Amino acid sequence: MKRPYIETVGCQMNMLDSEMVVASLRKEGYQLVAEPLQADVVLFNTCSVRQHAEDKIYSALGKLRRHKQKYPEKVIGVLGCMAQNHQKLVFERAPYVDLVVGPGQLQRVPELIAKVQSGAGPQEALSLGRKDGSAEEIKRSHESFDPLRDPEMRPTPSQAYLRIQIGCDKFCTYCIVPSVRGPEQGRPPAQIVAEARTLADQGCREITLVGQTVNSYRYREGDRVTRLADLLAMLHEIEGLRRLKFVTNYPKDMTDDLLEAMRELPKVSRYLHVPAQSGSNRMLERMKRGYTVEDYREMMARIRSALPGAAVSSDFIVGFCGETEEDFQQSVELVRECRFKNSFIFKYSERPGTKGASLYADDVPDEVKRRRNNELLAIQTEIGDEENQRFLGQIVEVLVEGPSKQAAKHAAADSPTLQLTGRTRDDRIVVFDGSRRQVGQFLDIAIYDCTPYTLIGEVVTQHAGSELLALQSG
Repeated sequence: MKRPYIETVGCQMNMLDSEMVVASLRKEGYQLVAEPLQADVVLFNTCSVRQHAEDKIYSALGKLRRHKQKYPEKVIGVLGCMAQNHQKLVFERAPYVDLVVGPGQLQRVPELIAKVQSGAGPQEALSLGRKDGSAEEIKRSHESFDPLRDPEMRPTPSQAYLRIQIGCDKFCTYCIVPSVRGPEQGRPPAQIVAEARTLADQGCREITLVGQTVNSYRYREGDRVTRLADLLAMLHEIEGLRRLKFVTNYPKDMTDDLLEAMRELPKVSRYLHVPAQSGSNRMLERMKRGYTVEDYREMMARIRSALPGAAVSSDFIVGFCGETEEDFQQSVELVRECRFKNSFIFKYSERPGTKGASLYADDVPDEVKRRRNNELLAIQTEIGDEENQRFLGQIVEVLVEGPSKQAAKHAAADSPTLQLTGRTRDDRIVVFDGSRRQVGQFLDIAIYDCTPYTLIGEVVTQHAGSELLALQSG
């Protein structure tokens, strides 16, 4: 009984958590399978940020109910944020589940599976709540810094996520993360650098540093404090690495030394994801975001000054409690002004256990949320198209990630050419025709067309590149 299946929902942090869980299972002799019905152990690594993510998991669990009745020896586990958030409710709604494991206890998954298989019954491993112990006890119960990695679980063989921080202390009123991920903690820089070297030795050319608010990273050793800018300088020296990215950023912690590091360190991508969430000060105060729209605009001005041409993306919530049409139009104004590379736009989803759920009524009708979501998305799409047109006729360097979504669906496995996809230094998606041998390489691509979210080009040969550069200069 050594065949696990794992399905991951949610953010980059969850994808990294799944990689570490699979690595720990491989160490015990497990061999990953691609379908849940083939598996002896079925694991769902979950998200609790929005209701839709939780509904998706309960639906997936429901589909396994009869399978579990037929094969009771199979182990079903719910891991991650939803497990920490719902706890025993998972067992109540799906009594055939065997494991409920929070994100701070994932290193125990192999041990807990073994207990279930030995007949010990359902197992639960959860971290302490924010008021259930001393500050140190709570932090330790959320710590999960298992360095085991599994290359097959990465986005591509040449890319990897690297955790530098867990938890969050911002306590935005709409967000469940501080409750399920625990207090903000930075990893020791020496540990991070050592793991990055291992990743580079395994063939990773691009590393994305992840944290709930990654630019809030601080680690104190005696009198020395290491911040994200310092960490980037250390990682920049690692041989074999070509690119460094980091997500997600918090506006008030966008310091000048970090922008300076991005400007001075060639390996650091000129891309920042900085959620605004709203263009209304009234909404930002209700959300307890800790900054004003004026603060956000000032931060954007510093980014544009320090990093001309850098790409910035953002997040917005529409329909938060009490949002008026005037509040929404202020978000529209901010999107038009900032001209983000792209924006992730979400309808507000009330999360039980958050301050927002207890303080404010979810009083914006769903049809209004949908209209605002669509309107803001349409504006962002228009901006994305205009911004991408600036790249027509340019040559960009792309790290080739693999077949595009269309090619992955339709291209024959033995096809000599297919549509590939990759990203530029500032995180723009590029598609072009190439061969599977080019995956993991850095290629120059000449851009000849675009959509609002994608650049379209062709691989530059030495001759064609010289002609294009001559045209650009002449």
